[in-house]
Amino acid sequence: MQKGIILSNISDLYKVESENKIYDCNARGKFKNKISPVAGDMVEIEITDDQNCKGVINEIYERKNYLKRPKMANLSQIILVVSMRLPKPDLELLDKQIVYAETLKIKPIICLNKIDLLKKQKDNKGLEELKQIHSIYENIGYTVIETEAKNNIGVNKIKELLKDNITAFSGNSGVGKSTLINALLGEDITQEGLISTKNKRGKNTTTQVKLYKIEENTYIADTPGFSTFDINEIPKNDLAYYFIEFRDYINKCEYADCSHIKEGNCGIKNAVEQGKISIARYERFCDLYSKIKENIKK
Repeated sequence: MQKGIILSNISDLYKVESENKIYDCNARGKFKNKISPVAGDMVEIEITDDQNCKGVINEIYERKNYLKRPKMANLSQIILVVSMRLPKPDLELLDKQIVYAETLKIKPIICLNKIDLLKKQKDNKGLEELKQIHSIYENIGYTVIETEAKNNIGVNKIKELLKDNITAFSGNSGVGKSTLINALLGEDITQEGLISTKNKRGKNTTTQVKLYKIEENTYIADTPGFSTFDINEIPKNDLAYYFIEFRDYINKCEYADCSHIKEGNCGIKNAVEQGKISIARYERFCDLYSKIKENIKK
């Protein structure tokens, strides 16, 4: 028996890395709690044909975490890639993804990509927006990296953060996830996202989770992204806890069940008025809260 990690799967066939070899494995029978193997799972395999690298998965070890969409396990961190241009920054999606990472206790890292496109603009509006976004999230406590993936700028900073982690890349299609992964690996290993010149939105090219090994105990994942994450899975009254800069002010609300939307003497609203919480982040919190509340009524 050998211990390994699932790199990918298509149908019932799993690619498992074990002792520096990759085996094609099937899953044997049912596993505890009726779970199915996914990329990132640590597993026990039995080698059935070492010469042809064939094996069987006998056991799935306990997971640190599990993501339903896209299906994968044991993530250490998620690098949330935001394109500064083509497509334009989608900060509501970014905040939704940060909330998702916080619920699973996975470290979010924010990557502001395509900054080279801002430098080509005649005015400084784009660079001012970049500075503002960078400042908001860095002041909260998140790691923020600025990159030009196509020019290999900022890639080494990301590479330093990858060591001894399983890291997923997430963001809208076309933001540069695949380009970043190619730059990190030094080869064109993923299909690059294509930008539609008609609507300036990305065309989705990645259809399954696949882990790539950077070095020992260090993997990155190309995924279909987390835009399908259903915020309705979070109770509306818990949402504020996943905006981490809100946490110090929640207990300062007059009402124990404060929604932080309409109530008076709200600790979070007071902090916004005092400039201690970003107005833009608070407004996106209100939007997400409203969407959860509306879906509860349906």
